[in-house]
Amino acid sequence: MSRGGIARPTAQPHATRRGTMTVTETVKGPASYFPSIEKKYGRSIEEWRSIIRSSGMHTWKELMALLKTEYGMGHAHANALVLDSLRNG
Repeated sequence: MSRGGIARPTAQPHATRRGTMTVTETVKGPASYFPSIEKKYGRSIEEWRSIIRSSGMHTWKELMALLKTEYGMGHAHANALVLDSLRNG
């Protein structure tokens, strides 16, 4: 738990196959929030990316306000989506 009693998600492991070995990789950064965003808000990450792209907004501040006010998203979830979108165009 972090300040204020808000739980932060931990990195999400997933398995991949490399040759005959299965290697478990850990998802870090904004993408670690994606499973909980999809579950809580009922839209896929690709749908959220589409909403962000079609908004016509380009700054972190504008996009955060959009997700928080129009979609009722919490700060951490909105931040994860906005950072992902800004980094990946």
